[in-house]
Amino acid sequence: MEKSFKEMYLAGEVEFEAIDDFSYEWGMSDDERTLAQYLGLNEEEEDAWVSVSEDALREMLVKEKEAR
Repeated sequence: MEKSFKEMYLAGEVEFEAIDDFSYEWGMSDDERTLAQYLGLNEEEEDAWVSVSEDALREMLVKEKEAR
């Protein structure tokens, strides 16, 4: 199985802006997972993205990336 957006972002393989491309690919596919599952986001990250903003999600992922 290919890596999720989150896995690739945390590994430094893609920029955060690639989330838009992943979202588009999910929308064009017949993948049965939710968008959050497809992107590899947990519930807290999904809530931040949906309820607050893309920047809130970016901040969470940057912190996780720096902690590694």
